[in-house]
Amino acid sequence: MSVHVQREVIRSGDNEFVEHAWQLKERIRLDEGVLRQRRNFFTSAYTRSTVYLYIDRGEDKLVGFAAVRRDGYILFLAVDPVYRGQGFGKRLIANVAEDYSTVTCHARTTNERALNFYDSLGFEIKRRIDNYYEDGGDAYYLQLGEQESIRERLAKRLRR
Repeated sequence: MSVHVQREVIRSGDNEFVEHAWQLKERIRLDEGVLRQRRNFFTSAYTRSTVYLYIDRGEDKLVGFAAVRRDGYILFLAVDPVYRGQGFGKRLIANVAEDYSTVTCHARTTNERALNFYDSLGFEIKRRIDNYYEDGGDAYYLQLGEQESIRERLAKRLRR
């Protein structure tokens, strides 16, 4: 992890970094066609969530974030494409798993990158939901499995 990248946690009711998160989400939406939410929905959900962030202080840039409901459901997970492959997505999930006994999310059935990512961390598909997204897209409901904790798995990977 870069010397300048720092982890922060924003508690429910705080909208710090919401504009940075929105801009990152929108860049990903435009480039990859995922993370399609309306601004009001996004802002409201972000503000009601606990948000885990990695910020590159040297670049003054949001590296990635995970917005999580009280029940451990991940509403949004995004990592800037420039920082992908450096373990930030895994670290975000590990942070969530450390604080919640159950970790769940939805992913588009067509989003192979996300599905492969979640599968590599031990998430299991619990069910398929047709027409889940506003645009008619289908989703899988995923849950982090009970096998070896993500924290333990991540620690092993980072020691390599």
